[in-house]
Amino acid sequence: MAVITRYIVVRNGVELDQVFTVKKEAEAYDKMLEAAEALSRFIKKNGKDIDLDEKTIDAVSVFLSKNGPEVTKILRNVKPLAPRPKPAAEKKADQPAPEKEKAAKNKVKPKIN
Repeated sequence: MAVITRYIVVRNGVELDQVFTVKKEAEAYDKMLEAAEALSRFIKKNGKDIDLDEKTIDAVSVFLSKNGPEVTKILRNVKPLAPRPKPAAEKKADQPAPEKEKAAKNKVKPKIN
């Protein structure tokens, strides 16, 4: 009798068809799927002018994730055409609160003799 350890990736409570015998391979597959989900969310949120159905976006996202190193090489030297505006929440986080700014100005520094 043989004992075989199998690793199954579970996403959103659903077991996927892929079965792995090596834990590292299962973890790499899971990370690839996480990247694909992030890409898919990004395209759906920001690609309003792209006329693709959800299934196609998901397929393209998985393809790009599976080929991440090659895609990274291709995009390495690409600069954005125009800076994206920061959401209001990020702008507020970047600016110091007025009371903190006043406290910082009024802070007494110890003298070193």
